Amino acid sequence: MASTSASRHGGAAGRIKNAATTLSAESQSLVAEIRKALHMMTEIAVEFEKDNESAKVKDLENAVAELVEAYENCASYAAAVESVGNIYQPGAELTDFKKLLEDEFEKLRSSSSSSSQNHQLIRKFRGVVWNVHHLGQPMPGEEQEDIVMTSTQSSLLNIICPLSGKPVTELAEPVRSVLCKHIYEKKAIMLYIASERGQPKCPIAGCPKILQAEKVVCDPLLVVEIEEMRCTSRQTARANVVEDFTELDEEEDN
Repeated sequence: MASTSASRHGGAAGRIKNAATTLSAESQSLVAEIRKALHMMTEIAVEFEKDNESAKVKDLENAVAELVEAYENCASYAAAVESVGNIYQPGAELTDFKKLLEDEFEKLRSSSSSSSQNHQLIRKFRGVVWNVHHLGQPMPGEEQEDIVMTSTQSSLLNIICPLSGKPVTELAEPVRSVLCKHIYEKKAIMLYIASERGQPKCPIAGCPKILQAEKVVCDPLLVVEIEEMRCTSRQTARANVVEDFTELDEEEDN
């Protein structure tokens, strides 16, 4: 009887975990769409800045700040749902899933120390707009190092595929592990998983996670994040060219 009860409880926990994983993955589609909207709004702000439409740029910045807040809430809810699936264990009493989800959400939001105005995405928006007329120059109140860090920061855990050696921006079919969030070339990682006997560990040095083929996917947000990294790389390259020419001019003057 005890064995039957344990089996039933284990089955319930497994179903909850699978449902939570599915719901969290579906939420990522909304998160990705918000991220796309933020990227589009940044591009529009750049055009306004080129035309010296400062008031319109400021209105867009305020709208971006509100959207960043929504983005953080959606991302936290998606993570909270997945967390509930991982920690849930059936007990003698009925589980209050609403309270459990709210508690996990509050933990995640409280761990996010920065306000929407100081959020990385807002700082990146301001940096891109600033660079329209001041490429390579630090914004008022920030050091050059701060600008570089803000413009090059990425939410991607690795920027090089550990198997192919290619930058993630050059991968033909980038995929990401649901478990450890590391990124790989799809063909390379699938061959790796198939060739490894037993439980294939993530090929990133120091990562203890065991990979499963069905949990290495191209999630909606990954495509957006990689495209943002490409745009950042192009902008950084332009800034470096401007800096090189400035140094040449100074040498010629001397």
